[in-house]
Amino acid sequence: MMDERSRSAIARRFRGFLPVAVDVETGGFDPQRHPLLEIAASIIHMDNNGLLAPAPTLSCHVLPFIGAELDPRALAFNGIDPDHPFRDAVPEQEALTRILTPIRNGVKSSGCNRAILVGHNAVFDLEFIKAAVERTNFKRSPFHAFSVFDTVSLAGLAYGQTVLARAAQVAGLGWKSNEAHTAIYDVEQTARLFCGIVNRWWELDPDRPWETARFPDS
Repeated sequence: MMDERSRSAIARRFRGFLPVAVDVETGGFDPQRHPLLEIAASIIHMDNNGLLAPAPTLSCHVLPFIGAELDPRALAFNGIDPDHPFRDAVPEQEALTRILTPIRNGVKSSGCNRAILVGHNAVFDLEFIKAAVERTNFKRSPFHAFSVFDTVSLAGLAYGQTVLARAAQVAGLGWKSNEAHTAIYDVEQTARLFCGIVNRWWELDPDRPWETARFPDS
């Protein structure tokens, strides 16, 4: 078992989990039938004052897997043309390597046990990641298999808003409708929203019981 004193501040704050904001854009709503088309992620860091901030965004355009179905309604919503010649998309296996390998390295360097996905309607993003990992036989995902931090719930608590655009506006982050529904923009807004809510709580809670809490490595 790792000595508690050797753990990073963020590992102590979240019981050994490293928060990573993720957003996916897809060709539908069924992770088994519909493909990943974009994926973006931002690892959350903690500074010496205990405040969170997102790291630079990792992102990738993804080629639909062989046999994938494309739902026209999803493509109309996110505005993605899977056949656009300038998408510079890569196969799922390569996309997962580009995104998940730095996350796995971040988990290790921070002294955490696993990453935990931060998302707006986070289960949707997690299920698409899990399906792609299974489809490609990718070496173990860094994410917890079912636990997430969902900014829908957090924003509902903090701001009375559950739609990402409205929550971001109430939180003072602004919102650019012309950039929405791209994985990069949505993940950056989600990461900033999550960090802002947690930082607010940090400032309001002088006792901070997590700083001395003990927890198992598993």
